[in-house]
Amino acid sequence: MSRGTLVVFLVASAFTLALVSTKIRGADEIEYYSHLRSAVFDRDLDFTNEYEHFYKANPQGLLAFKETFLDRREPKTGRPINFAPIGSAVVWSPFFLLAHALVTNGVLRGPADGLSPAYTGAVAYGSSFLAILGFLIAFQTLKKYLGVTEGLSLIAVLAVWFGTPAFYYMTVAPAFAHAPSILAVSLLFFLWLRARERDGVFDWVLMGLVAGLAMLIREQGALFLIAPGLDLGFRLLKGDVKRALERGVAVLGAAGLVFAPQLLAYQALNGSFGPTQLVQRKMDFGSPHFFDVLIDPGHGLLLWTPLLLIAFLGLVRAIFRLGAVGVFVTAALIAQVYINGSVLSWHQAGAFGSRRFVDSTILFVVGFAFGLMAVTPRTQKILVALALWWNLSLMMQFGLKLMDRQRLDWPGIAIRQVTDVPQRILDTVRLYFTDPEALARGKR
Repeated sequence: MSRGTLVVFLVASAFTLALVSTKIRGADEIEYYSHLRSAVFDRDLDFTNEYEHFYKANPQGLLAFKETFLDRREPKTGRPINFAPIGSAVVWSPFFLLAHALVTNGVLRGPADGLSPAYTGAVAYGSSFLAILGFLIAFQTLKKYLGVTEGLSLIAVLAVWFGTPAFYYMTVAPAFAHAPSILAVSLLFFLWLRARERDGVFDWVLMGLVAGLAMLIREQGALFLIAPGLDLGFRLLKGDVKRALERGVAVLGAAGLVFAPQLLAYQALNGSFGPTQLVQRKMDFGSPHFFDVLIDPGHGLLLWTPLLLIAFLGLVRAIFRLGAVGVFVTAALIAQVYINGSVLSWHQAGAFGSRRFVDSTILFVVGFAFGLMAVTPRTQKILVALALWWNLSLMMQFGLKLMDRQRLDWPGIAIRQVTDVPQRILDTVRLYFTDPEALARGKR
């Protein structure tokens, strides 16, 4: 990495971390955080006290949360409901424990209870930092294993970092699982490409361990294994049976080992070695919304982030440039479209962007890099600038509640990008640094 590229990464990282919100707000964030706080302080899987703490801090905003998570219990076990996997708590734990040490030694203020701002702040900043590492790994993946120049690798990374909903979940809402998943999935693909180059059994084991971590953070991470799985399957068909089977078993064994604690958590919470029935009944594995999650006018990924079309077209180009690797990477993204289209709440109404696709950030980086190869350097810069402007302006619309948070209202949303948003930039900056919760709550 050249000195200039390093400076750009440092500036981008500092800018991102300066915008991090440390508040735990919604149901998902509370569920993820409660796993960590309960494990460290209570050493149990009873989240009642954590849920009550967050509900009392915002009873009006969390009324629906109370009805689901405090007023109801898991039918089989009688335990509090928690849909979240435990992986985020695992990767946040070093930051959380460091905050605890600093609080107990008087370096940071607040009660040493795992709920004060020092703890939530540590998790928020830690989560954003993990995503930054994920983008750094994505950059190295392009440059080292996919033959992309350093300059284009940097441009593609910055485009996806600031030009997609990933930036929102690194700053405004870092206590979701999306920011940590950027690191885990990026590292998975980096290690897969390294393993197919070195081809040592340990290299494949290491990739399997990281795959298990990606699954532990978000269960749908299991489908990213389609890329290395197809890779090994192709080797099997070519006659390299023994080595392909050895490496396949090594990957699955390593991933299963890391994911095993989640199975135990399922059993303790839900009474079975799988997600709660409350989640399973929300799935239709025929993926009836496969195309909706991409092109639905009110909720589709390509409508929220239109310039991701470049990434999709770029993956087609990658197939011709990279051959089998391009096919495997594209198949991994198709698998994510499939699983997101299988969720009955596929529209993710009320959330910023198609957030379930944030896990696929590394794939968008790859697609963007190969898509931009087809245009001149000047056009590349223009497209990246458009991506950044669109996403950041949309974040302002969402925060200032200039738009319907339940769906995209075309063409109004595009019109406001050029009529309303420019007039409110200074107000948005002022609010973010004086009353960031006003933006998160959607007050004008």
